[in-house]
Amino acid sequence: MEFKTLRNIENSFRTIRLYTIVFSLFCVGITCFAVWKSYNFADVQREKIYVLDQGKSLMLALSQDASINRPVEAREHVRRFHELFFTLAPDKAAIESNMKRAFDLADKSAFDYYNDLSEKGYYNRIISGNVQQRIEVDSVVCNFNSYPYSVTTYARQFIIRSSNLTRRSLVTTCNLLNSVRSDSNPQGFQILKFAVASNKDEEVVER
Repeated sequence: MEFKTLRNIENSFRTIRLYTIVFSLFCVGITCFAVWKSYNFADVQREKIYVLDQGKSLMLALSQDASINRPVEAREHVRRFHELFFTLAPDKAAIESNMKRAFDLADKSAFDYYNDLSEKGYYNRIISGNVQQRIEVDSVVCNFNSYPYSVTTYARQFIIRSSNLTRRSLVTTCNLLNSVRSDSNPQGFQILKFAVASNKDEEVVER
């Protein structure tokens, strides 16, 4: 009878010890989960920036890894350069202003191409012939697998004269280099080795 009582006591201790171990593991798991969620919540909060608009309203801005937006910024940089470089009006000051802003986005290759057209009298004919020129960029293809990034741009060029409208297909190539952001270069890129691969008339419409 005494032996049976001892065995019952031993089984009770084993049961209590098992319950204690299970409960301890459960508490450790809850603690680890709570710590992990706390760090995760802190990381999320660090990505939020609260901005006061002239001390009146509280706005929430979300921060993220800058590399996520680089492809979008690269395409916008190239698109902006083409709009400045190939949009021309029959006004010397307007042409020079656009070119100066375009040169801030590129290296000497863009200036060399401009000089080549200038020596051929292209801009003088634009001014004397009262010609308007504008461009529509269809697509900008960037290869981010190698650095500097290679870029090919497909666009349509419209040359508007008093007598006709000429539409051209324009294909250009260049490389992109990471650069310092500034007011004149907000995307932080620089265009290298700019070249026109193709520029052919597609359609001439008499006016």
